Amino acid sequence: MSSMASDSTGEQSVKVVLLGDSGVGKSSLALRFVTNEFKPYSESTIGASFMSKSIRIPVSPSSSLDDKSTQQERSIGLKIWDTAGQEKYRSLAPMYYRGAQVAILVYDITVPASFVALKEWALELKHNALPDLELVICGNKSDLEQFRRVDRAVGEQYAQEMDAVYVETSAKDGEGVADMFRGVAMRVPMMGSDQLLEEDMLDLRKSTNVQAGCC
Repeated sequence: MSSMASDSTGEQSVKVVLLGDSGVGKSSLALRFVTNEFKPYSESTIGASFMSKSIRIPVSPSSSLDDKSTQQERSIGLKIWDTAGQEKYRSLAPMYYRGAQVAILVYDITVPASFVALKEWALELKHNALPDLELVICGNKSDLEQFRRVDRAVGEQYAQEMDAVYVETSAKDGEGVADMFRGVAMRVPMMGSDQLLEEDMLDLRKSTNVQAGCC
């Protein structure tokens, strides 16, 4: 089944991948969004880690937030793959970003080298990812503004060049994190009824081909 599918409850599944240098806060961003927690000290990700969270968003981005009685919503299941940033695991990355609808490229606003590395990830995605990939450039650790070494304008300019969304976040205090994930969910097109039917038929075929056995 494709990574943008619906389950039996009608929830649309969206694959999101976090990419960037080690230490920029990818794992912390995922943890903050899914559990609203922050761990100041955590071990480096090995290969990749996976987390998920379901959210509800308006069917139409232009829906009035004030009109709760008529506003229609859809359920989105964000399947978040947090990839390792160390060079030795880089060859594994395509296995995790393949089929993703959203890629969040994260850098540390206090470390210029992490912004340079982000550009390398962007070029790799351009050649290997889905053509309709939603791209987000994320400057993390906005709580360390006094130590900033990558100007916001630089990040915004690069995002504009890449036709990407630019955001700044702080996994530590939660600033901008929920809005970032909610925003990318809003940008993913809603599956049409024909596509939903096709996915349901694929699931049905799979279920009818399963045979009992032992492992």
